[in-house]
Amino acid sequence: MRRIGIEERRARLGVRHHLAATARTGVVEAARDLVGLHATDPATVYLAAQARMAVPEVAAVERALYDDRALVRILGMRRTMFVEPVELMPVVQAACTDAIAVQQRRLLLDMVGRAGLADDPAAWVEEVGTATVKALEARGGATATEVAQDDPRLRQQIVVAEGKPYEARQSVVTRILLVLAAEGRIVRGRPRGSWVSGQYRWSVVDAWLPDGVPQWSTQTAQVELVRGWLAAFGPGTAADLKWWTGLTLGQVRRALAEAGTVEVDLDGTPGLVLADDLDPVPAPQPWAALLPSLDPTTMGWAGREFFLGPHRPVLFDRNGNAGPTIWWDGRVVGGWAQRRSGEVALRLLEDVGTEATAAIEAEAARLADWLGPVRVTPRFRTPLERELVA
Repeated sequence: MRRIGIEERRARLGVRHHLAATARTGVVEAARDLVGLHATDPATVYLAAQARMAVPEVAAVERALYDDRALVRILGMRRTMFVEPVELMPVVQAACTDAIAVQQRRLLLDMVGRAGLADDPAAWVEEVGTATVKALEARGGATATEVAQDDPRLRQQIVVAEGKPYEARQSVVTRILLVLAAEGRIVRGRPRGSWVSGQYRWSVVDAWLPDGVPQWSTQTAQVELVRGWLAAFGPGTAADLKWWTGLTLGQVRRALAEAGTVEVDLDGTPGLVLADDLDPVPAPQPWAALLPSLDPTTMGWAGREFFLGPHRPVLFDRNGNAGPTIWWDGRVVGGWAQRRSGEVALRLLEDVGTEATAAIEAEAARLADWLGPVRVTPRFRTPLERELVA
């Protein structure tokens, strides 16, 4: 059995995730090779791209998203927002998002019924959804606030997470847009403000992507998604894939059986790689990187010990969301945060030596210069990030 140890796993990570200096690339290529960039926090998309681009420019990311439309935002794996290359959008849609859409529509029907907005919630939601799509078509795209002006039903309030500590009220338009997006009928376009803004204009999918979105079968798409993950993150385990995709273990096992995998030894733990991916990966030159909260590399596995070591308690929040991390040569060695002054503050959690420290400090200076006047606060705060900005 082929053995792939920690050092080779870290080498694969550095090269295939475009973090080693010689492996940097363009934003579309990075998103494709990582099977998407995390986008729950809008800033993550740009910061994750910046760490991987040969020429890191905000304008290049915006051009790919909004002008070329080579990238698109989609609710995907684990009901998490991703930015995906447009050719992977139908794969994610069929593998994950279609099932999410069913769940979200069912949840909305329950909310509408509980709020007493309609005697027949299913018919009401369908009618309001159709009216919303028509309003977006007529406007040529709109924000949630703008489209809600076209139909008073969209401005009505419903309760979210009723009875829970985080119970809240939302406008119907927020939930309708979520369902329509999950069903692949509309997409998020440009934000209202800067690249750190999370308020988007919405467009009908046929207007935003006039070439259309191909249809995939669920099972074929799940196999393609699993192959994509293995190519980017492999070797890994079925447990890693179950967590990352949000699929059931049965779905993961079926996809693995069709994907063409072989078992490997991960220093005593059974792992899987694609059958054509057994060649050794030479280690790149040592590299430093400052990755943002929710970075796709940090969030890529359920089993993170091979790169994270003992640092999880201070670098992740209680719900498992990763904060900003400092990497040296394939492993996490600390965390960082941006202060109000714009300074990128660092905290090394282990002794990495003078050469590595200098390289990390150079990356921090490069990032601070790149951010300029922009201030970034992670959506999910972690203990170390809070401490650094206090």
